[in-house]
Amino acid sequence: MVFSNAKKRIAKKRFTFFLYDVALVFVFIFILLIIPLFIVPLIAEEASVLYGVIFYVTRMITIFLGIPLILYLTNLIFEFQKKKVIIDEDISPATGHLKLFKVTKKNYKYQILYGFIIFFIVFLPMDFFGYLLMPELIEYQATVLIKNTNVYLFPEFAGGPNSYFIFLISAIIIQTSVSVTEETIARGFIAKRGSEYFFTMSAVIISSLYWGLGHLAYLLEFRSLYPFLWFFQAFIIGIILSLVVLRKKWILPAIIAHALNNIVASHTIWSFWQGISFQVVAFFVYIPLFIIGILFIIVCLLLVWPLSSVKQGMSNGFALFKTYFKKDAEEKTIGDTLFRVVFDILIGCLIFLMGFLIAI
Repeated sequence: MVFSNAKKRIAKKRFTFFLYDVALVFVFIFILLIIPLFIVPLIAEEASVLYGVIFYVTRMITIFLGIPLILYLTNLIFEFQKKKVIIDEDISPATGHLKLFKVTKKNYKYQILYGFIIFFIVFLPMDFFGYLLMPELIEYQATVLIKNTNVYLFPEFAGGPNSYFIFLISAIIIQTSVSVTEETIARGFIAKRGSEYFFTMSAVIISSLYWGLGHLAYLLEFRSLYPFLWFFQAFIIGIILSLVVLRKKWILPAIIAHALNNIVASHTIWSFWQGISFQVVAFFVYIPLFIIGILFIIVCLLLVWPLSSVKQGMSNGFALFKTYFKKDAEEKTIGDTLFRVVFDILIGCLIFLMGFLIAI
């Protein structure tokens, strides 16, 4: 089979991204993450709440510092090969990655507001209606999360049935660490770096597919249909977060929304192991949050962003998403476009498989 020049360029850009950036970064991160695996057990017992806290915090620090360092080193080594296919000017990918984390006096309030809005509009409804319509999902989620790094969810390990304070502090630290880690990899690295190689929406889809498949991977532990729901939720949320990060050049809103959602979900799991029904959790946690969210959004529309600005922002986001299914400048035929879509799925799956290295 002879491929057109357009198809060859599509394949070359994505394979270059996968080989020279993703594969190398994941391998080096894997090596760096081996160190905490040996150090953490020396600091805390594996059956203790402290073990999970230290484990996730050290993992977060390793990935947060490791990715820009590896990007800097690999760019020096393979600069010539990358510049043959790169779209954006590639002076320093490490600097571009770190700029996503930049918070200034002028924008910090807006970044925080964006984070809360994404949580109230996207994350909170998805989790709430998922639990409400499929109560068995809570038991399944609680079961697959049984591991030595998550003992803070279980009363018998976290100091007895009246250990809410220990749980809350642990949940805040652990879920914030998890959010920083996942957003740094999925949006800060894969989506951002991919957008410098090829079409922005391809980078969005690839990173979202990687993140969604990470949730589907629970099928390997417990066979059920629920991971397919998690995949769908994670894939949709991944697209939204990637668009926000790439358009605003801010990653803090994604981290805030992600962390808030995980902390609330942790309450659902913790309550399950306490024997508390979801109806009680919904009444005391989710419904108050919905009320707060509605009031918060109204205040933002009245005092911060006019409705016309919000509509324009959403319209721009939908317009960008729709471009994924249209021919870009390099594609000559519909066949080229279909080839790009299939290749994006392939690269997303390859990155997911490569991601098992850093899932330790």
